[in-house]
Amino acid sequence: MAPPLLNLDGIKLTFGGAPLLDGASLSVEAGDRVALVGRNGSGKSTLLKIAAGMVEAQDGVVFRQPTATIRYLPQLPDMDGFANVREYVESGLGPADDPHRATYLLEHLGLTGDEQPANLSGGEARRAALARVMAPQPDILLLDEPTNHLDLSVIEWLEEELARGQSALIVISHDRRFLERVSKSTVWLDRGQTRRMDRGFAHFEEWRDQILEEEEREQHKLGRQIVREEHWLRYGVTARRKRNMRRLGELHAMRQKFRSHRGAEGTAVLAASDASESGKLVIEAKEISKSFGESVIVDRFSTRIQRGDRVGFVGPNGVGKTTLLKMLTGVLKPDSGTVRLGVNLEIATLDQKRESVDPSETLANFLTDGRGENLVVNGEQRHVVSYMKDFLFRPEQARTPVRELSGGERARLILARMLSRPANLLVLDEPTNDLDMETLDLLQELVAGFPGTVLLVSHDRDFLDRTVTSVIAPDGNGRWVEYAGGYSDMLAQRGSKKLEVREAKRGSAGAQTARAEAPKAASKKLSFKQKFVLDNLPGKMEALSAAISTLEDKMADPAFYERDPKGFAQTIAMLDKERASLAAMEEEWLELEMLREELEG
Repeated sequence: MAPPLLNLDGIKLTFGGAPLLDGASLSVEAGDRVALVGRNGSGKSTLLKIAAGMVEAQDGVVFRQPTATIRYLPQLPDMDGFANVREYVESGLGPADDPHRATYLLEHLGLTGDEQPANLSGGEARRAALARVMAPQPDILLLDEPTNHLDLSVIEWLEEELARGQSALIVISHDRRFLERVSKSTVWLDRGQTRRMDRGFAHFEEWRDQILEEEEREQHKLGRQIVREEHWLRYGVTARRKRNMRRLGELHAMRQKFRSHRGAEGTAVLAASDASESGKLVIEAKEISKSFGESVIVDRFSTRIQRGDRVGFVGPNGVGKTTLLKMLTGVLKPDSGTVRLGVNLEIATLDQKRESVDPSETLANFLTDGRGENLVVNGEQRHVVSYMKDFLFRPEQARTPVRELSGGERARLILARMLSRPANLLVLDEPTNDLDMETLDLLQELVAGFPGTVLLVSHDRDFLDRTVTSVIAPDGNGRWVEYAGGYSDMLAQRGSKKLEVREAKRGSAGAQTARAEAPKAASKKLSFKQKFVLDNLPGKMEALSAAISTLEDKMADPAFYERDPKGFAQTIAMLDKERASLAAMEEEWLELEMLREELEG
């Protein structure tokens, strides 16, 4: 049996306090495709750096096959000292590597190689770093969040390129669908130790839950065993002293094991601060356009966003998603057309750059804006340490500088600050970057259940499918089209027409715009979203009418009030609510039906 290309065994590392890595192991053979998963701050990036030889473990065995080549993709690539991107990419090649491979990767990643490192956007820097580590076609690729800041088309290309390659992979990523498509085995780093499953990430959550349930049962059994032994010590029949001392020693060992057990990491509590309800109409845009020089970013786009809508924006980096979002929220004025915002809007924004955070500022100071030890959340004053716990920060981290946080912890901190502000309109620009799976699950639940309105820019296909009610995507030459449903629904409606991968340079700052095929002539008909709503409203109204009839039958019982006064009051409130919902649906259906007749008349 051939030895592994890379083997880490019994790795230990502590930065003060509890060990970050406490006996972690990681083994990679030729052809392996490993997803390395774990909570933010659990030590995934550190373990990957130990594998790459960039960090030295305090204890444990590190074996690298002497002839194996290893390339590591950092979260923040360092391009200092390189004149342009091509020079940076080619610096990763060895004497025997094919220089044409660098040109091939640059072209497919939308780069010319002449770009100046200082002028690169986050997405461009990530693509350049990918080209550098993939160009030598190494034996092992260590990829730390490779999809961050990449648009959907590049992510899909990367999946195909990695599948074609011969390199063994260890990948850290928050992108579920990416991990499902590239991984064949999964390593879970939890509380300093690793567990391995020889199946891809698609099976991870079921496997993890089984492990945690079994662990909880074992801990419960240990607790009961300790109780039995303590009872024996107090009341049991006296045996030989030697046997008694042995059992007493075993009891002390069990107690120590029970006390030292580190339970599974807690779950973050994500909840947006309540604001008063906005009007039914949130945003109405009519024929808005925006250009920068000769580049048309938005060309005569119209939409109507109502309370409760969750709208996703997709497209290549630089195509204008953020520009369109800023116009719709009133931050940026369109060159032509009008944008009307609804009444009583309170907007909370998470921008792509994650605000400018002072790395020397403490977590508590950042959350309270330097206004003492308390902040107001949902109208209730809370101590900053209590609020931090909701987002899985420890009390002792209150005085920790932001620079000490991992990328995922920093993302969680900024999310905590945004959600403390009252809002009925959430504007989220790439909210999933750097978040761990568990926090992503909670963010998904927050967005899907948010009673207000959500505008969401994301390259995470799984997140989009689980949260949004419609998707706005570019259709070339500044045209944007709205599709009902999530990302997969959008692809089905577009048919064979996909988001363009290739991008052309726009402007000296390195901004880019997608070159999509010429648009078809606009036809006078309902949008996909309007048609979807019109087709589905009758079924919803019929179901609601049936529910109202059931409630009315319940109210017709003369003994209902005497039997259950509280239930009677709740039923009345529910009946009023359902009747109001039915009236709103009927009004919306009538408006759409009249519009359809007018357009088709």
